[in-house]
Amino acid sequence: MEIINTVARLSSVVEAARQEGKSIGLVPTMGALHAGHRSLVERARRENDIVVVSVFVNPTQFNNPDDLRTYPRTEEADAAMLRECGVDFAFMPAVEEIYPEPDTRVFDLGPVAEVMEGAMRPGHFNGVAQIVSKLFAIAKPDKAYFGEKDFQQIAVIRRMVEIEGFKGLEIVDCPIVREPDGLALSSRNVRLTPEGRAVAPHIRRVLLKSLDMKAAGLTPAQVRDAVVAEINAVDGLEAEYYEIVDALTMQPVATWDEARNGAVGCVTVYDGDVRLIDNIRY
Repeated sequence: MEIINTVARLSSVVEAARQEGKSIGLVPTMGALHAGHRSLVERARRENDIVVVSVFVNPTQFNNPDDLRTYPRTEEADAAMLRECGVDFAFMPAVEEIYPEPDTRVFDLGPVAEVMEGAMRPGHFNGVAQIVSKLFAIAKPDKAYFGEKDFQQIAVIRRMVEIEGFKGLEIVDCPIVREPDGLALSSRNVRLTPEGRAVAPHIRRVLLKSLDMKAAGLTPAQVRDAVVAEINAVDGLEAEYYEIVDALTMQPVATWDEARNGAVGCVTVYDGDVRLIDNIRY
């Protein structure tokens, strides 16, 4: 595995691979890699001749400076995991390499980016679009791999691909990887206190319970309110939002039939001062 720090070098190696007719898979990450990332990388390894993994904590997608400051950074451990997984190129650039000048682009991401995370974290998805579009332009992948834990983000990236004209690029969404107790794997989990880690699995339990609520005839609004109430009843947890949305448009639905692409419940919960997200398909 070669660790690459410059845009010029990554452009060079992927162009050489392209000239040889090799397919390229890209896994964009912000580092602090865990088994969820490993599952993405292993799938990319199975499906492509060349695998590129980017490790870059992107400052433009953080609307909270403290969140950016405290985001875990484990470059040596990340590189070791990527070597184990058989990655060809690990792209680990400095901020100045990606943003030699401020990126002033504003993307017309539409309604998929205006709800939930888009409403709670102004500018977040524009920052995501900035970095992912740069990575796509540099690595020129055939396939790019993203975890479904960031469910809304995948919809936003598909929209960005559409408006930026990345033709022939397939966005591959991959299942959430969980701890044995149900907690969705996240780089932020390392920041949980022992008490916070102990109560975190309640998020998944409540989401699973919501399937029974739907089966019992509750409306999406009733399920939403019940999920928020049950999460908030757990000491140490506070739901920022829970929305039941169409799986493609990300728009909230009033009835189950309104979700023509299937319904997904998306939740964000503060566990102490750590912000966790999860989702469930209905």
